[in-house]
Amino acid sequence: MSEHGGNVLEMALKIGTDAANIIDFSANINPLGMPDSLKVAIVEHLARAEHYPDVEYRQLHSALAHAHHCGPENIMAGNGATELIYAVVHYLQPRTALLLTPGFAEYRRALQRVGCQIHDYEMSEAEGYQPTERLLKVLEQLRPDCLFLATPNNPTGLMPDTDLLQAIVQCCHQHQIALIVDEAFIDFLPQAPGLVPQLADFPQLYVLRSLTKFFAIPGLRLGYLLSGDLTGIRQMKQQREPWTINAFAALAGEIILDDRPYIEATHQWLAQQQQWLYQQLCNIPALQVWQGTANYIFLRCLRPEIDLQSALLQHHLLIRHCANYPGLTRDHYRVAIKSAADNQHLVTALQQVFSHG
Repeated sequence: MSEHGGNVLEMALKIGTDAANIIDFSANINPLGMPDSLKVAIVEHLARAEHYPDVEYRQLHSALAHAHHCGPENIMAGNGATELIYAVVHYLQPRTALLLTPGFAEYRRALQRVGCQIHDYEMSEAEGYQPTERLLKVLEQLRPDCLFLATPNNPTGLMPDTDLLQAIVQCCHQHQIALIVDEAFIDFLPQAPGLVPQLADFPQLYVLRSLTKFFAIPGLRLGYLLSGDLTGIRQMKQQREPWTINAFAALAGEIILDDRPYIEATHQWLAQQQQWLYQQLCNIPALQVWQGTANYIFLRCLRPEIDLQSALLQHHLLIRHCANYPGLTRDHYRVAIKSAADNQHLVTALQQVFSHG
């Protein structure tokens, strides 16, 4: 069983159908699809496949730096944000780390790879699956070498309180705790500035960004790491294997952040569908639903006798079960927000599952 969403082929084989027949709500990908600007650019630059990419990816780093008003020396692009999670952990070599649960699985795997001792900070349902002031006390007492924090969190889609987030940044700075903030989904929040503007003030702050989800290019894979730790960025670039980013992923990073019409269309789609789907799910008594900020919704099935993933698979819909997230159960699920038609399909199927269950 895959640890991530998007394992459509595996599930299609399980129920004896073609993967094309399944609507995938398990992977949080923008339903608007790859930007037309990128499709045109790839066709126009097909010959890039005939040459090695620039091993330094100068044009890519320059474009990302321009988008974030920083220098190329502050940025390391990678094969999705996941490569960079492993790169920053390999560079930091932490002996102790604090992870918020539930959270993205790759933080733990990267830390285990370097033999790091991991402490869990459990975000409970009673606390709304959010960090509280209690996290500051734990950081003060534990003084770990690093803390991973996702804004918004995966799988809950929740953003921490703004003042608390700033207090966490200050606390980590004060105690020289490396703070790795995963902003993989923050592009879906048009009003959220993120922490990139503060990099110059906090040299042990590392911000992960992803272009995979927002721009619907999971097959290309592209993410990047930003930090004011110029020595660290330089070392990570020197330690990596050459050419981890393919020519078309690099091309994507050079152009898509300038595609304002696509970015605005995405924000308009999400503003409509996020609220609609949230309300529809809240209207189903058998579900407890959390109001997230990103392009997915976290929920719990209140009918434990129903395996919701299996039940919906019979309707050719795949949702993400969250049983393998520490702190969650087989009754917790995550669903992507998709097109209006797909979202309606999901709601109708859920109503049928619970009326017959």
